[in-house]
Amino acid sequence: MGGGRLSPPAAFGEFCKIIFVKVRDEKSLRKKGEPYEFQIKTDESAHTLAARIKSMYTVEMNREPDVFKEPIKIDDGTLKMCVSHLEGINFNKTDLDTKGVAFEQFLDGFFKGDFGQYFTPREIIQFCVEMLNPTAGDMTLDPACGSGGFLLYAMDHVRHAAEKIHADEPTEAFAHWHDFAKDRLFGIEINDEISRVAKMNMILHDDGHTNIIGFDALEKMDRLKAERRKLHADNFDLVLTNPPFGAMIKETEKGSGYMQGWELLRYLGKPEQSEGSAGEMQSDHKAGKKSLKARKSIKTEILFCERVWQFLKPGTGRAAIVLPDGILTNSSLQGVRDWLLQRFQLLAVVSLPQEAFQHAGAGVKASVVFVRKRAEDEQPDDDEAIFMAAPASNTTAPPSSSATMSRNWPANSSSLPRTADGVINHAHRAWL
Repeated sequence: MGGGRLSPPAAFGEFCKIIFVKVRDEKSLRKKGEPYEFQIKTDESAHTLAARIKSMYTVEMNREPDVFKEPIKIDDGTLKMCVSHLEGINFNKTDLDTKGVAFEQFLDGFFKGDFGQYFTPREIIQFCVEMLNPTAGDMTLDPACGSGGFLLYAMDHVRHAAEKIHADEPTEAFAHWHDFAKDRLFGIEINDEISRVAKMNMILHDDGHTNIIGFDALEKMDRLKAERRKLHADNFDLVLTNPPFGAMIKETEKGSGYMQGWELLRYLGKPEQSEGSAGEMQSDHKAGKKSLKARKSIKTEILFCERVWQFLKPGTGRAAIVLPDGILTNSSLQGVRDWLLQRFQLLAVVSLPQEAFQHAGAGVKASVVFVRKRAEDEQPDDDEAIFMAAPASNTTAPPSSSATMSRNWPANSSSLPRTADGVINHAHRAWL
C-alpha cells in the first residue's frame, strides 16, 4: 500500500483507518440481507467508493477522537484495492487466535521485525491470564501494554466467563464483559504509535480500547492520574505486564525530577549501571536491610517492579510480570530482591525457554514472576510457599541465587507438571 510513497508507519496508520471502518461496518445494525457499506458495488468507481468509505470514517473518527485524529489520506485507487482484499472477510466471526496471528504477521511484514519488541508470545500471555484468572470486577492494568496482548486476552477470558454465566442471556453476557472492558481494563504504552496499534488491536477484537493511553508509565503518579483518573496508586486488583528489558534510565537524560521518589534507586548493589554514586551505605528501618545511596541511572525493568507495586491494591493486588533472570540471579541485585520480598509475597516463578523471545531478536533468559502486594503492616513469613516451574527441556531449577527465593524448589525437577494446564492447576493448589 505504501508503494514507495508512504513510510511503513504511515502506511500502517492508513491501513488501520480502513480496518477501523470495516470492523465498525460489520457491527452496524442492518436488516437481514441488507448489504454492507464496506464493499465494492456493481460497476462502482473508485471515486464513489472512496467517498463513501471516507464519509463512514469521518463519522467514526468524530465518535472516537482518541483513536484517529486525521482523515484518510491515501488515493482512491489504493483505497479501492484495500476494500477489494478485505470485503470478503468477516472479522467479527474470526476467532481470537486467528486474528492475533494475522495481526502480528501483518505488522511483522510491514515493519520487518522492528515491532517484535512490542509483542509478547501468545502462549505466555494466555498462561499468565489463566494463572491470575481475571473476573469482571477486577481492575486490570498493563503499564507496558505494547500491542495490547495482555489486555486482549484478559478481556477474552472475562468474555468466555460471561458466556457461561449468562448462557441463555446474550444481552446480559455482553454487558458483563463489555462493562469490564470499558470501565476496568487499562493499558499504558510509552510509544504513541504503538498505543494506537493496541487500540486498533482491541477494536479488531471487539473493543476495550477506551482506556489505553500513549504515555510513560514511569512518570509521576499525579501526571498519570491527570491522563486517566483511575490510574493511581493502590487501585488495581491485577497487573499483567512484560516491561521493556535492558534499557537504562538516566538522570542526565530524564532530569532529576523524574528520578526522585523511587525506593529501588537505593537498593542496587555493585554498580552495573553506567553512572551513579559510589555507593554510600545507609540503613533502612522498614526493610531491615542495607540500602545504597540513590543512583542516577537504573534499568527500566527494575523501576517497573516498583511501579507495579504502587499500582496494586494493598493486601490483595496480584501481578504477573515477565522479568529477565538477571533480577533473580545477579549478585549486584540482591538489594532489589530484598525489596521485592519485603513488599510482595512471591507466589510463583515460572522459568521460560531460552528461545521465548527470539522473535524479537532478543536471546535474554526470562521468567514469569507471580506476586501479591503485601498489606501495609504485613511482614514476610519464612514458611510462605513459592511455586516454581521450568520448561521440560531445562535440567535445573528456575534461576535464583537467593535462598529466600528458592527455598521451596523441589529437589527433583521431574516432579513438576509438564503442560501449561498442569502448571496452572498445580500452582493454583499451591497458592490460591
